[in-house]
Amino acid sequence: MKENEYTNRFTLCNVRIVLEDRIEEGSVVIANGLIERIDVGSKAESGADRSVIDGEGGYVLPGFIDMHVHGGFGADFMDASRDSYDKITGFHAANGTTTMLATTMTAPKSSIEAVLEAAAEYRSAGMPYAALHGVHLEGPFISEKWPGAQNPAYILNPQLSWMQEWAERWPGLISQLTLAPEKEGSAETIAWTSQNGIVTACGHTDALYTEIEAAADAGLSQAVHTYNAMRGLHHREPGTLGAVLTDNRIHAELIADGHHVHPVAIRLLVAAKPADKVILITDAMSAAGMPDGQYELGALPVIVKDGVARLAEGKALAGSSLTMIGAFRYMLANTSLSIPQISIMASGNAARQLRIDDRTGSIAVGKQADLILTDADLNVRRTWVQGRTVYTSHAS
Repeated sequence: MKENEYTNRFTLCNVRIVLEDRIEEGSVVIANGLIERIDVGSKAESGADRSVIDGEGGYVLPGFIDMHVHGGFGADFMDASRDSYDKITGFHAANGTTTMLATTMTAPKSSIEAVLEAAAEYRSAGMPYAALHGVHLEGPFISEKWPGAQNPAYILNPQLSWMQEWAERWPGLISQLTLAPEKEGSAETIAWTSQNGIVTACGHTDALYTEIEAAADAGLSQAVHTYNAMRGLHHREPGTLGAVLTDNRIHAELIADGHHVHPVAIRLLVAAKPADKVILITDAMSAAGMPDGQYELGALPVIVKDGVARLAEGKALAGSSLTMIGAFRYMLANTSLSIPQISIMASGNAARQLRIDDRTGSIAVGKQADLILTDADLNVRRTWVQGRTVYTSHAS
């Protein structure tokens, strides 16, 4: 049963509601795409009422917000096509994501512009699955020393004129920019992007500690895939990582898959950073949800073996096959964090960074019904975006 085929008002009963500071047993009433009421301790039963859904003791979580995701289910955002965007957003919706940023690769200007145009069209034409909030430009303004799986042929110094042109052509579409703050032209670019509501992040960078601090002074507020593709920590030169770990103006993205970051390093990160400064991401590529084999990322050949993606040449990690619910379960198994604490890292923190926390990112009366229903083992059973079903498992 798809509840909103019958009514625009329905109730999730017999659920454990994951709030930002606790878990409450009860029910959640959704009406016209919004959370109308939270009834703690409610024992409502579904019976024959098709507008009441029995959660069978599972969790209701705020939908995940993935700020850094390249693709999934055989498709890449660089494909710049509606069919690919449906595949990506549909796959990730099935794994609990309700909002995401279409993340680009280091590529020619024309290829990046094709993604911006495709994303703008996708948003305006109606999105059947997870919502594209905007675009995350990962490159091409990165360091040649830390390309990771980015194509070094297209690396450039920051081009403020490009950002201004794109913002004029596609107002409000660019949500995040990743760059290397040590590169020429970065200071003015960081100042402009941060002043214009774009989350500005360091990544694929060889920046010294002082360079990251200067960037944070200018408005830099995030670090992409912390630990990966950045200058590490040294006791006489704290480097990029040292600044990210110690400067709480900077939110730290984290790929929690057990391959990109050792669990001890994850525990170090969450010990160093306040809970509201860690953001779980997938960095998923087209191979997410697909079998092992040969793929491409940024036009570079990638081999996926045992679910781990690496460049065919050089063997650098090339994105991931991670899902947000997978990251959530990994954090629960490998840290001492509680479900509400992890939920903040998977939803609330990204919502605050994107300035959409007034309407999504947590479960509260009046907010959008961007919700996930899981079973007791945190397997996704249903996903809703603004109260509209975008995924139902076969088990539901």
